[in-house]
Amino acid sequence: MGGAPGPSPVDQTSFEYTATKSIFTFDVGGKVTLTATFLSPVHPNDLLRQSMQFSYLQASVESADGASHDVQIYSDISGEWAASDTSSSISWSNGLNDGVAYHKFALAQPSIFSEESDMARWGDWYFGTTANAGDLGSVITEKDVLLTVGLAQQQVINFQGNSTGPESLVALWTTVYSSAEDCLSAFHSDWDVENHDALLLDSKIHNDAYDAGGQDYVSLTTLAVRQAFGSLQVAHGSRQTYVFLKEISSDGDIQTVDVIFPAHPIFLYLNPELLKLLLDPLYENQESGHYPNLWSIHDLGFFPNAVGFPNGNDEAMPVEECGNMIIMTLAYALRSGNSDYLTQHWPLLNQWAQFLVNDSLIPDYQLSTDDFAGALANQTNLALKGIIGVRAMAEIAGMSGIVNANQVSSQYLETSTQYVQNWTTLGINDASSPPHTTLAYNLPDSHGLLYNIYADRLLGLDFVPDWVYRMQSNFYSTILGDFGVPLDTRHNWAKSDWQAFAAAVAEPAVQEAMHDRLVRFVEGTPTIRPLTDLYDVTTGQFPTDGPTFINRPVLGGFFALLALPE
Repeated sequence: MGGAPGPSPVDQTSFEYTATKSIFTFDVGGKVTLTATFLSPVHPNDLLRQSMQFSYLQASVESADGASHDVQIYSDISGEWAASDTSSSISWSNGLNDGVAYHKFALAQPSIFSEESDMARWGDWYFGTTANAGDLGSVITEKDVLLTVGLAQQQVINFQGNSTGPESLVALWTTVYSSAEDCLSAFHSDWDVENHDALLLDSKIHNDAYDAGGQDYVSLTTLAVRQAFGSLQVAHGSRQTYVFLKEISSDGDIQTVDVIFPAHPIFLYLNPELLKLLLDPLYENQESGHYPNLWSIHDLGFFPNAVGFPNGNDEAMPVEECGNMIIMTLAYALRSGNSDYLTQHWPLLNQWAQFLVNDSLIPDYQLSTDDFAGALANQTNLALKGIIGVRAMAEIAGMSGIVNANQVSSQYLETSTQYVQNWTTLGINDASSPPHTTLAYNLPDSHGLLYNIYADRLLGLDFVPDWVYRMQSNFYSTILGDFGVPLDTRHNWAKSDWQAFAAAVAEPAVQEAMHDRLVRFVEGTPTIRPLTDLYDVTTGQFPTDGPTFINRPVLGGFFALLALPE
């Protein structure tokens, strides 16, 4: 790619990306055209394949001037893949397995279930190709070589579930393959199937996104897929298979409820069972008596240690996480038809809902998911999430088959209906022109992005009055900047995931404008790291007065429009 000493860099002539691929084309001295295709398979419906932490690089060459040329392909990786600390000792070896020649390297002193600078400190890295594949000989028409790179870890998650102590969960691929080398060889030889599946997934996402929101929406959704799925770890234990999610870059938490929530539209869209498998560890940990608080846990610890907080000392977001868990659980049940899941978790759902009855309409001074902006009392957007959570419980009670279901459902419906009526008085500044919701009840001159209204449409509740949706659409059009709609009046920040939520339920013209600004940000940001979800709304740069978020799975929220019921 031009970064190493030696030959002169080649000229990149084009680049394109799909949901699963990044494709670079290079001119090599006017004689050869080189196309480098990076494929990171995404398998929403095949957990075994999803558990393999490998990717492909296909390097294809053909003559650019019509003459034949002798071509060899050289590709390499270095020890920096194994550790962020470049003074660490690395052990290297190489081998041949089932026709695949490979380099293998790892930390000389690995530390299982530990990370440094977001990088695992255990497991073996592999870089392999078909034996003797690098010399392509005389080339006129297209020839290619295929390389595979990835990390193999036998044990992947340390999980405190329904047991007295944590259990070491293994990668799902270990239940099929006896060694990492066998897994590597199977993956490498499966290119044709993987490429075919990738083409189908790329086409589905492209076509669905185009039909829903045009080319701008295609650009956003296809960009988000690998970023969302790259955060997932498929793990197998004595009870079941789970899916864990890492909160990348912000603090490395595992199974963070308010990170799963903004990411969950992509999972609902591609396979609702993925959402269930993400929720399962949270339910198992809390229902086993490992969490003492009346509200939902915030996360299960620091990746890859999902050991929870038996003392209840996690980051407290009581209204936020109770609302998130109830909303996502109902969303899964509605899409999958699995009402038994509601019955199974009714006691905990009901416990959280009772907390929301007491604390959602007038939220105490507390954090919301936008914790980087600080705590605040009477948050309008947070209150709406809690109120929608209470309303969702009316549906859950009716679907769960509990004793006195109709009575319980009616109580939740009555309470939430009264709450939303009060909320429209407390949280809206109707004296301004145009009127809009406020950041908090007692701050009439403030405003904030009302992204939590999305859950009302996602669940098909038709609960929040239509005029609120229209009011917010009209307001957003008046504060739309070059790179989007600001998060709230406290800072000059924008959040791309929450803008996608708000755009999904906005009026068509405003939705189109919001997607346009998000694409402007993607194309115009001076940042050169994997796409951030928090940026300065005027410059597109990382905030100078806030945290730097990189490569977080919350961009699964770009699928908010596609996740809505038809």
